[in-house]
Amino acid sequence: MNSQDGGADAPALKDLGPNAGTGGPASIDTLLDMSLPVSIEFGRTNLTVQEVLALGNGSVIQLERMVGEPIDVFVSDRKLAQGEVVVIGEHFGVRITRLLTEQESGEAS
Repeated sequence: MNSQDGGADAPALKDLGPNAGTGGPASIDTLLDMSLPVSIEFGRTNLTVQEVLALGNGSVIQLERMVGEPIDVFVSDRKLAQGEVVVIGEHFGVRITRLLTEQESGEAS
C-alpha cells in the first residue's frame, strides 16, 4: 500500500521472509505436534443399492484383497505406506512393511 491507498507504507516483498510476522525464528518443532488423520484400507468393493439395503447383522462383505496382501496406509488422504495386519492383545494394528516413494505416493492418490 502507499499513502494514496489510505494505509501505511507496507514492507517490500523482499522483506517478507519465512519468519516475517512471527516475532521469532521459524521452527519445524511447532509442526511436530500437529495431528494428521491416518486411515488404513483393508480393501474395497462395489455394492448395488439393493445389496446395501439387504445388509444386516452377520452380513459379510467380500473385498477385492486376498488374505496376506499388503494393506494401504493413508495419511491425510495420501497413500504413504503398505503394511500387514497384526494382533496386539485384543486389538488390531498395522506393521509398516514398505514406505512409498514420493512418486508412488502421488500416483496412488
